[in-house]
Amino acid sequence: MANHLADALVRKITVSNRLDQEDIGMLEKLPIERRLVGPREIVVRDGERPTQCCLVAEGFMFRAKTTFDGQRQILSLHVPGEIPDLQSLHLGIMDHDLVTLTACTLGFVPHDALKRMNKVHPNVAAALWRETLIDAAIFREWIVNVGRRTGLARMAHLLSELRRRLEVIGRAPNGSFRLPITQAELGDCLAMSTVHVNRVLQELRREGLLEVERSAFQLLDQPRLEELGQFDPHYLHLGPAA
Repeated sequence: MANHLADALVRKITVSNRLDQEDIGMLEKLPIERRLVGPREIVVRDGERPTQCCLVAEGFMFRAKTTFDGQRQILSLHVPGEIPDLQSLHLGIMDHDLVTLTACTLGFVPHDALKRMNKVHPNVAAALWRETLIDAAIFREWIVNVGRRTGLARMAHLLSELRRRLEVIGRAPNGSFRLPITQAELGDCLAMSTVHVNRVLQELRREGLLEVERSAFQLLDQPRLEELGQFDPHYLHLGPAA
């Protein structure tokens, strides 16, 4: 079962990193504890001191901060193969919540096992470090998205990004992907009210750019949607470094 969980990690990490078979073999041998977790459950809380990292094998997760008066900002969305709390390997205290968006299959890897692997396999250590840098690049783009783009452009950018990230792991055939997310949660991603989110989605439909059927998103004209969202995929680094 751990092998199946590691497959998701290997598929995702080799999108952006060059690893040889020995390195991949080490990833496949990691001790990974499988857990099934329901939707919208906090897996690691702000202020906790985790001793393991959480791998998303199936489903979607998000990171969030909540203000003292209860206002939540979703900071990032995470797709299969990602380790959203990889920074906990070196930062002792979580400074945000890690939450399941959907029902998830998760794999938990002890920090000690990751640290031992990193010492013996520097290529893997470099790949995991690069993943955290890509994660930071996505954070920066989300800040710009929320702070400087219009509501319509914010939504177009978010959907364009998700399509690209899911496409490279085989989860967005023909520009279509499933994302069980509510309009309120989209609003928490984009700093928009639910009413504003609904209005923006309707506008994208009217423009012939998007179809949404329950949790199925179909991007009908990807070039136009990316242009509307001022989307440049370079920050995703969807390929190994030169």
